[in-house]
Amino acid sequence: MSPPLAELLRPKKIADFVGQPHLLGPQGFISNLLKNQKIPSLIFWGPPGSGKTTLARLLAQSLSLPFKEFSAVTAKKADLQKLFSSSPASSQSSLFTKPPASTSTILFLDEIHRFSKAQQDVLLGPVERGQIILIAATTENPSFTVISPLLSRCQTLVFNPLSPQELSQILKNGLLKLKIKADSKALEALVQLGNGDARIALNLLEQASQTGISNQSLSAETIKKIAASTTLRYDRSGDQHYDSISAFIKSMRASQPDAALYYLARLLESGEDPRFIARRMVVFASEDVGLASPHALPLANEVFRTTETIGLPEIQINLSHVTVFLSLCPKSRRTYDAYFAALDDVKLHGNLPIPLKIRNAPTHLMKNLGYGKDYQPYSNQSFLPDKLKDKKYLK
Repeated sequence: MSPPLAELLRPKKIADFVGQPHLLGPQGFISNLLKNQKIPSLIFWGPPGSGKTTLARLLAQSLSLPFKEFSAVTAKKADLQKLFSSSPASSQSSLFTKPPASTSTILFLDEIHRFSKAQQDVLLGPVERGQIILIAATTENPSFTVISPLLSRCQTLVFNPLSPQELSQILKNGLLKLKIKADSKALEALVQLGNGDARIALNLLEQASQTGISNQSLSAETIKKIAASTTLRYDRSGDQHYDSISAFIKSMRASQPDAALYYLARLLESGEDPRFIARRMVVFASEDVGLASPHALPLANEVFRTTETIGLPEIQINLSHVTVFLSLCPKSRRTYDAYFAALDDVKLHGNLPIPLKIRNAPTHLMKNLGYGKDYQPYSNQSFLPDKLKDKKYLK
């Protein structure tokens, strides 16, 4: 059984690598490392199919260093400890001396975000001593998924999704490998469906090539049939999740209903739970619309309850209706800002004494002590603690 097309097309040398010009261009970070023939521990952060694994392998090859590859999905602490004990540098290193760079092994750890804190801790000593050069790949923001001590010992490099031109170049190489042709519309469809991910695009090309194409040429119709069930890439616990909902909220905040509707459609099409979106609308109605439109919160609450009784696809209409309403509402953060200003004083001053006049007085003793004395329910007197009596939170 032959390897997948994506594997067959992996470049054999750095010069053939497609994409990431900010890293591999004439003044790119990786280019400078190769000129100096030295490499620190690195974290490759970027979307799937952008070349992280391929570049790690090519770096090891270019520097003629031993290379070991693990996936955090299947690797265990014992696997790493066995590697460290057998590393050529292990017998030459100590806590006080670093081994020569030429003896270091490049450890490529894919999906490091799936490692627990305890598992990541195992990497600290070998990285610190220079026993290994760690290249860790992740699709998740390393600020949240990689422990701080390890993050501080590595240089983080951001990988971008492949551009349409870069993806088109890779697909043309795939067509040559398969010895078939594709018209311009078919190539355009593959690029669009690849969505910056070379692996997706090449897998789709390979599948299409196995469907009995006529005259050794692929058409756009063939590609679209193969991709009929393709869905957008989305991870509910990852950056796509947080970035998409952030864009949705900020579009409503800026009173841009078109942008808000786009991000709503993108969230729903990608499989986001409608209840999560509706909950964010309830928060938005109080936080951003507030007193400017008293109808916003009841309407947002109603659509949240509706998501629990009406499922997809019908709930899309309800959510879009409230999205447009909240986008077009006037905005006021007065109550939001006022509450958090009051909260700041609570944290700063602690439990200041409550004025006697507004304390509850259920017993004679409390009344004799002045609890509730001179209380006037509709008075202009300040009911705040004496230290804060002139404070104004609601502005």
